[in-house]
Amino acid sequence: MRLNELKDNPGSSKVRVRIGRGIGSGVGKTGGRGGKGQTARSGVSIGGFEGGQMPLHRRLPKRGFSKLNRKAWNEVNLGRLQAAVEAGQLDAKQPIDVKALIAAGLVRRPLDGLRLLGDGELKAALTLTVDHATASAKAAVEKAGGTIKLIEKKVLAADEAKRKKSAAKKAALTKSKPAASQE
Repeated sequence: MRLNELKDNPGSSKVRVRIGRGIGSGVGKTGGRGGKGQTARSGVSIGGFEGGQMPLHRRLPKRGFSKLNRKAWNEVNLGRLQAAVEAGQLDAKQPIDVKALIAAGLVRRPLDGLRLLGDGELKAALTLTVDHATASAKAAVEKAGGTIKLIEKKVLAADEAKRKKSAAKKAALTKSKPAASQE
């Protein structure tokens, strides 16, 4: 085989259709757009319009929903932690958090938090700092002699303060109402 004999597999590259090159090409004059009107021009914005008939996307029922402000978690299984400890990527004596996992290459970037999942077997006694851990993961870590510290969210503390304030305001209103009704 020589360099001048190299070529692509048949069918791997497709020749682009050159529109607007005369009536003999089959896509001349209107260039495959049909005749006149809105759709013959650029910038058409009638995507789902069906001439007044109820469009398909409105005839079909809605399904599911997308949670507003959904959190993206870094999920790590116990089996991956054990493999990293055995490979020497993680030090079992040091506390393990998101930064340690990024340094070890188990997590790519810190998202909204770290979630520990219970898949796999853990033999090393680890000190973990996570945002959330499943019940099976907690049990496995404690069985191996490790500890899990859950991170308290600051947002939750602010919400708690707001809830207490509104409860105090309601209590003050209910105390003042009976005094006003006795007069």
